[in-house]
Amino acid sequence: MICGRLLVAEDSPAFRYLVASALRADGHHVVEVSNGVDLMDTLGGSLIPEWGAAPFDLVLSDVRMPGWSGLDALASLGQDFALPPVVLMTAFGDDELHRRAKRAGAVAVLDKPIDIDDLRRFVIQFLRRKVH
Repeated sequence: MICGRLLVAEDSPAFRYLVASALRADGHHVVEVSNGVDLMDTLGGSLIPEWGAAPFDLVLSDVRMPGWSGLDALASLGQDFALPPVVLMTAFGDDELHRRAKRAGAVAVLDKPIDIDDLRRFVIQFLRRKVH
């Protein structure tokens, strides 16, 4: 099994716990943040402008969070930094949000409710593709 370094940004404690616990059970190293400000601090503090790489293989972020939305964080940081791949999760996904997310650089937008086993498979498949 391929294990990755993952950042999970989710303001719902129960859903964040569910996602992080399931991913840890698969062997991934998971860092959790509960809002957009912590997402920005964690990502921004770990990136080097233009040439650096993030210490995460994948970021899973809720779209609507206090402070910064996941989409705003992606759009803002993505302009100046080499971000890790970002997957956005939302309970409010419409076609326009999906288009905006793709334009901002999201590798995927997952609509809630998300089946946790589907999410686990998605992460494993994504990391396999990244390795090969």
